Amino acid sequence: MKQLLALRKALAGAALVLLPGIAAAQASAPYSWANLPQVQQPSFRADTFNISTFGALPDGHTLNTASINRAIAACSSKGGGVVLVPGGLWLTGPIELKSNVNLHLMRAAVLQFTADFDQYPLVLGSYEGLPAYRNQSPLSGTNLDNVAITGRGIVDGNGDAWRMVGRDRLTENEWKKKVASGGLVSDDGRMWYPSVKTKLGSQTPNAGNLAPGKTAPDYAAIKDYLRPNLLVFNNCRKVLLEGVTFQNSPAWCLHPLLCQDLTVRNVLVRNPDYAQNGDGIDVESCRNVLVEGSTFDVGDDGICIKSGKDAEGRKRGVPTENVIVRRNVVYHSHGGFVIGSEMSGGARNIFVEDCSFMGSDNGLRFKTARGRGGLVENIFVRNIAMKDIVHDAILFDMYYFTKPPAKLADGQPAAPEPTPAVTEATPQFRNFTLSHIVCDGAERGIFMRGLPEMNVRQIRLDDLTLRANKGVEMTEAQDIQLTNLHLQTLAAAPIVSVENSHGLRFEGLTVAAPTGQPLFSVSGPRAADISVAKAEAGPGRPAAEFKAGASAKALKVKR
Repeated sequence: MKQLLALRKALAGAALVLLPGIAAAQASAPYSWANLPQVQQPSFRADTFNISTFGALPDGHTLNTASINRAIAACSSKGGGVVLVPGGLWLTGPIELKSNVNLHLMRAAVLQFTADFDQYPLVLGSYEGLPAYRNQSPLSGTNLDNVAITGRGIVDGNGDAWRMVGRDRLTENEWKKKVASGGLVSDDGRMWYPSVKTKLGSQTPNAGNLAPGKTAPDYAAIKDYLRPNLLVFNNCRKVLLEGVTFQNSPAWCLHPLLCQDLTVRNVLVRNPDYAQNGDGIDVESCRNVLVEGSTFDVGDDGICIKSGKDAEGRKRGVPTENVIVRRNVVYHSHGGFVIGSEMSGGARNIFVEDCSFMGSDNGLRFKTARGRGGLVENIFVRNIAMKDIVHDAILFDMYYFTKPPAKLADGQPAAPEPTPAVTEATPQFRNFTLSHIVCDGAERGIFMRGLPEMNVRQIRLDDLTLRANKGVEMTEAQDIQLTNLHLQTLAAAPIVSVENSHGLRFEGLTVAAPTGQPLFSVSGPRAADISVAKAEAGPGRPAAEFKAGASAKALKVKR
């Protein structure tokens, strides 16, 4: 009880009040490491509403949906406070948060969402940046002020009940257990589906996406396929997620959408490595955000910034901006810190520091494609430690899930492809600063691939130490500055490969790599204005090779 009273006092005094002069000064000055965005915190009354008082039973069998929602409604209607989930296994259906409510899970509390799909009605929402019908999220709130989920308990979304899974992703015993649980197996024996509706949905193009004239009943035949995100807060202000374990989400785990003043602190997010779309957190079109001290071990991207997809995202036109991400750890994921690919509303003023990525597919992952549109700029990253990255430590890719142009053949330029005009659907990556980054193990240290009509540009990389199989590859990049880059590579390949890029500055390049391979491989007729100063690449290494129409004048090396 003393701990609970201390918690109430702490939360009641947690509001961060910005004096008018300070707020005005910050609004007028550009954001920087010395002038970070401010994120207001919620505060709550000490009044406590125990869900047991409203009839909830922690027996793991009783469905407590109505009792928990009654407790939340009563708390909000009486001015707010704490809705307490004591220790125990609480089975429930969808829970809807309300303003001025802090849903607090005690250390031994498990909020277990039911595997009965009928408890989750189809609702119109947003999925992967587009309007879509989905099953109602286990935890949700819309148009709320001052709301939180805190404590040390566990929220389990029962995602394994929702997800189809391939046999090759499970052990033999896991596969046998899955088949014995029900559902059905594909004719070739390679895929398990929870239900016939799931299988039908997997075979339906654009399943769930809102179509003209369609309503919820039109999607009933594929309902089970339309997996919900575990938590969705839509258009909420002063939101806090703190201390809780969120796990086993049917799709994305945490999805704040169009929120302002969002804090995610000291949470643990867990999903199986085979969980398709099992992202940790997707911050979409939000403003003033702090994600700190948290751990992610998930099936897709770890910490991800989004802002809508294609024309719908541009129509919304709300960037994710003023974000601080610090002191987080990401284990298995498709990317440790990610922007995209649904970033059509843009992203700006994002600060990432003091994070570790351990065994993720990619470390820093920035992805987009033609058709997205959206401007991503003013991104600052520092003090990042990575180990055992499967693919790229640092990746900028503007051909995400699309076919890139053919690589230039040795000695011969590839057949020219028409370059599209720049339109509102052309994405942009510019003005990134990445510094003090260490990676011990990756397939490739740095990969940049822009579009011919819109290069990746204005990127500064300072003080990088990367050990990888391959070094650096840049295609269609412009105005890139690399200072104090230390590379240790293993592959018998050029250390730095440049294709149709210009305005590249390398200063302080140190290389430890197999001998006999050139320091630079330059290709393409548009490669130009590449300078290298203070390079230490070891004796007997050729400075460069030039291929596919590249001129020897494109590169100047001063060792």
